[in-house]
Amino acid sequence: MNMLTTHRITKWVNSGYGRVFLLRDINMNIARGEFVSIMGPSGSGKSTLLNVLGMLDTFEEGEYEFMGQPVHKLKEAQCSDLHKHNIGFIFQAYHLIDELTVAENIEAPLYYHGVKQSERKAAVADILDRFNIVGKKDLFPSQLSGGQQQLVGIARALIGKPKLLLADEPTGNLNSKQGEEIMRVFTTLNREEGMTIVQVTHSEKNAAYGHRIIELLDGMIVN
Repeated sequence: MNMLTTHRITKWVNSGYGRVFLLRDINMNIARGEFVSIMGPSGSGKSTLLNVLGMLDTFEEGEYEFMGQPVHKLKEAQCSDLHKHNIGFIFQAYHLIDELTVAENIEAPLYYHGVKQSERKAAVADILDRFNIVGKKDLFPSQLSGGQQQLVGIARALIGKPKLLLADEPTGNLNSKQGEEIMRVFTTLNREEGMTIVQVTHSEKNAAYGHRIIELLDGMIVN
């Protein structure tokens, strides 16, 4: 069964010279339990596509079905609800909350899901240990390096055990050892827990962890 299906998704912005297309006629099927890598040069539409799939951005034309729900027909609040309960998103720019500690940032999704405090604390402790950032739990984002902030962002995306993980250059700010460890974590989640993963990456090495690669060029799928 498909986790998501898109049919001729097209997105543009208006400029003084007319429409500038960010995505054109995107047709894709991603099955539940798949691990897919999206590659392409800078400006090819990779992050835009990921934001559309995560319902963080809209599109002008086409159809998008997520877990049997017609996203293109849903209201904004319904899309937000679908995202909140099913999708984990790793942002290239972290998007951590400056006023919250590392532990509080990671805990936030569980808080919004109404998980009991004792269960939240146990889950946070477990994932802090998994990413070797226990010693950073009481620090604020401004006190962390870029790589450490990236690890916190990844931990936050994974703590709710989402059905779909969308990752935008998840190892971009990590050293090679940390990057390999994150890819191993992704592989384990995909194989053992059946998590569907879609990652955007410039790294052919990281892309190879996926079951298949989708290549974008000028907002269009070219393979």
